[in-house]
Amino acid sequence: MHLLTVSGVLALVLGTVSATYWWEAGNYYQIYPRSFRDSNGDGIGDLNGVTEKLQYLKDIGFTAAWLSPIMKSPMVDFGYDIADFYQIHPEYGTMEDFERLIARAKEVDIKIILDFVPNHSSDENEWFIKSVDGDPAYKDFYIWHDGKINEETGEREPPSNWNSEFRYSAWEWNEVRQQYYLHQFAKAQPDLNYRNPAVVNEMKNVLRFWLAKGVAGFRIDAIPYLFEVELDRYNQYPDEPLSNDTNCPDPDDHCYTKHIYTQDLPETTDMIYQWRELVDEFHRVHGGDERMLLTEAYTSFDNIIRFYGDGVRNGSHVPFNFDFLTSINNASKAGDYVAHIEKWMNAMPAGVYANWVLGNHDNKRIASRFGVQRIDLINILLQTLPGHAVTYNGEELGMTDVFISWEDTVDPQACNSDPEHYYARSRDPARTPYQWDASPMAGFTSADVTWLPVSDDYKTNNALQQLRAPQSHLQIFKTLVQLRQEPSLKFGALKIQAVGDDIILYSRQKEGSDLYVVVLNLGDSNQQIDLTKYFSVSSELEVITSSLQSQYVNGETVKASEFNANGQVGTVLVAVK
Repeated sequence: MHLLTVSGVLALVLGTVSATYWWEAGNYYQIYPRSFRDSNGDGIGDLNGVTEKLQYLKDIGFTAAWLSPIMKSPMVDFGYDIADFYQIHPEYGTMEDFERLIARAKEVDIKIILDFVPNHSSDENEWFIKSVDGDPAYKDFYIWHDGKINEETGEREPPSNWNSEFRYSAWEWNEVRQQYYLHQFAKAQPDLNYRNPAVVNEMKNVLRFWLAKGVAGFRIDAIPYLFEVELDRYNQYPDEPLSNDTNCPDPDDHCYTKHIYTQDLPETTDMIYQWRELVDEFHRVHGGDERMLLTEAYTSFDNIIRFYGDGVRNGSHVPFNFDFLTSINNASKAGDYVAHIEKWMNAMPAGVYANWVLGNHDNKRIASRFGVQRIDLINILLQTLPGHAVTYNGEELGMTDVFISWEDTVDPQACNSDPEHYYARSRDPARTPYQWDASPMAGFTSADVTWLPVSDDYKTNNALQQLRAPQSHLQIFKTLVQLRQEPSLKFGALKIQAVGDDIILYSRQKEGSDLYVVVLNLGDSNQQIDLTKYFSVSSELEVITSSLQSQYVNGETVKASEFNANGQVGTVLVAVK
C-alpha cells in the first residue's frame, strides 16, 4: 500500500489486496441497547430486543453490531458506570439472554462487539467498596490522595485543580477513607489506577471473560483518561495550566484548563498495544475468526494514528476517526471535507484501513447537524470511502434529535449544568428510542412510557415505512452497503478533489474492475458538471443510487459531459462499458 498526491488529487493504491479477515472494510452498526428494542414492556431496551432485530441488521448488510455497555450498573451514566464487569445489567436481561444473542448472531453471521469501559468503575463496584475499606488487595485500585491544607483557612481541599468532564472538581472526598478519590467523569465513576499492575491484570481478565463468551472484539471507551501523571517528590499532583479559552470562562468547566497531566499520557498507547496482544493471543490459542479492537479517543490526530501501531507492535484495528464529528459542520466547504479525507489517508501506516465515524451516542444526530436534506449525501460519503464505516443506530433512517426538556433530562453531563445551558451539553436528544413502525411508541415497546420520549415524527419516519417505500433513506442505505461488496468499493483506489466550495468529486476503482464516480453537492443550487474533465470515463454513466430528492432514478443512463448535480444531493455512478 502506498499513497500518491498529485495536483491536489489523492490516490490510494491498493494493488491486488484482497480480504483476509472478516473485519477488513467492515460495516459496523452501533446499537444503544437501552433505546433499540424493548422485548418485555418496561420501556427500556434489552438484549432480547437486540436478538429479535439481528435479522434486520443482516438484511441491511452490516458486518458487526457494537453494543454500548450492557454490564451491571446503577445507570448513573447509563452503563458507563459499571458495578460488575462480569455480569449483565438486570434491566437488559441475563447472561443466558446474552448467550442466546451470541448464538443468534452466529446463525445470521453478524459479529458482536462489546463496549469495554476501562478507565473507571461505578462507586458501587465491589472493588471500590473494598478500596474504601482499605482492603490490602484493593487499597490502591483507585487514585486516592489526602488533599492539601489551605494555608489561609486551614481547611482541607482537593489535591489539584483537575476538573471532571461533567464539570466541577475531579476530586471527591470520601468520609470513610478520609481521602479524596479521582473521577474524571461523574463522582459515581471513580478512576481505576492503571499504575497498579493488579488493575491492569484484572481488566485483562475482563477481556478474556467476554472473549470466552464469544464476542468478536471490543470498542474501548475513553482511552485518553487511562493514566494520570505520577505524584511528584512532595507526594503532590500538579495543577493543570489554564486554557485561557475565551469561550470557556467558567472555572468549573472541563475546558477551563489544559489537561496535560490527566489525558494522553504516553503510557496510554502502550496499554492499547497490550490489549491488542491479548486479543491476538486469544485468537492463536482458541482459533476461530480474528478478534478486533475499536478505540474511542477525542485526542490529537497524531495520537490517533499512533493507536494503529508503532511499526513493531500492533494496536487498534480501528482507531476511531472523529474528524467528521469534531472538524466538519453544516457550514464546511467541499475543500474542508477533502482536506480531512486526504489528511487521514496520507497519515495511515502501511497495511491498515481507514475508518469514518459520522455519528454516535455522544453527539447530535447527522440529520440534525447537517440537515435532513443532506442525510443521504452524508451516508453516501460514509459508505463509498475506503475502509471501515461506522453507523449509529437510526442514522440509516435519517432520525433526528428529539427535544428533551430540562425536567426530562437524564444525561449526567446535562444535569450538571442548568436550565439555560443544559441542552447544548445533553446527549439525550440522540439517544431516544429507535423508530421501528407507526404503532404506538414507534414499535419500540408495549409500555405506555419510555425512558426517553419517542420522537413525534415516528409515524412518518420509521423502519417499516422505509422498507416498504420504493425509495427511502433506508433503501438508499441498503443499496450503498451492498455496493461496498464490489471490488472497486472494497479495495479500489480513491481519487478525490473539491470543485469550488460545494462540489466533492471522487472515483473508486480496482484494476480490472468497474470505475465508480461519486458526486456530492453540498450547496443549495444545482450545478452542471462535465465529468469527462475529471475522470477517464466514456460518454455515459449509469446511476447506481442517489439522494431521495435527486432528479435521477436508479439505473438511469446519463451523459457524463452534462451531469446535473442537484443541490444537497449525492450520487453514485458507474462507468458504462
